[in-house]
Amino acid sequence: MKEARFIKLRKSRWQEIESDIQSKAENEPDELAERYIEISDDLAYSQTFYPKSKTSGYLNELALYFHRRIYKNKKEDRGRFKRYWLNEIPETMYRARWSMLAALVLFLLAVLIGSLSMYFNPDFPRLILGDAYVDLTLQNIENGDPMGIYGMRGEGDMFTSITFNNIKVAFLAFVLGFFSPIGPGSLLLRNGIMLGSFQTFFLQQGLFGISAQGIWIHGTIEITAIVVAGGAGIHLSSGFLFPGNFTRIERFKQSAKEGMKIVIGLVPFFIIAGFLEGFVTRYYQNPSISIPIIILSLGLVFWYFIYLPYMTHKFKENEREN
Repeated sequence: MKEARFIKLRKSRWQEIESDIQSKAENEPDELAERYIEISDDLAYSQTFYPKSKTSGYLNELALYFHRRIYKNKKEDRGRFKRYWLNEIPETMYRARWSMLAALVLFLLAVLIGSLSMYFNPDFPRLILGDAYVDLTLQNIENGDPMGIYGMRGEGDMFTSITFNNIKVAFLAFVLGFFSPIGPGSLLLRNGIMLGSFQTFFLQQGLFGISAQGIWIHGTIEITAIVVAGGAGIHLSSGFLFPGNFTRIERFKQSAKEGMKIVIGLVPFFIIAGFLEGFVTRYYQNPSISIPIIILSLGLVFWYFIYLPYMTHKFKENEREN
């Protein structure tokens, strides 16, 4: 169809619509949507057959007007944020539960390796943590402040640096999963061995209880989040290695989106852990502070990473059955 004929056939309708715009008449939502679809169809036709004409520009302006009219009063979905953190992320973690379990088993195995290594080689913590760190800790023990290292820096500086470092480690654990599960697995092994040797070191010094108070004030949330981040990386790799009924690429894309969603969901937990490590851990010798925080942290970890994923899945499963 020639452009002149197209304009002749549609001109009266466009003028009618333009007249309504100029009169600023209030339209029903259904009428607005109908006109938007109508103008969009005309615009698509014009852009296809007369892309450089003034007609396409004119129709584009009309389409933009109706788009703004339709969406300007659209209420923000205030529940979107809540659903993302309390439904979507837990449901995603449930789908990735076997990867999470693999990450947890690997991490606990690494803790055991680190602990046993201490018994066979007393100098093992120096290999893992470094001479400077061990010597400083021994000096703090002599001074009656075995976890004094947590009070050697300013609260704000410690909070900022630790939080950003933990978030960086979490995303690194996920990104390493693009290549193979060996990447996130090795990161979990390293962190698990460090934790095992660190706690056993204090056990050998007769300070296991007081060291646990210091470590687990922030470590309950921090270490859980690192394990979950490693699980997200393993889940990413599993999409490529075990595609199931999907093509390998399709399953890989899906697992990548799911893994990224999980890692993003960990950011608030790293902020909480960083705050605790920067501002609260230095008061580890006060059990009225350390014990309640550890108990509350355990409750939060159990609720968000175990209970909520399971209940979210069960709820959706019941919805599908009904």
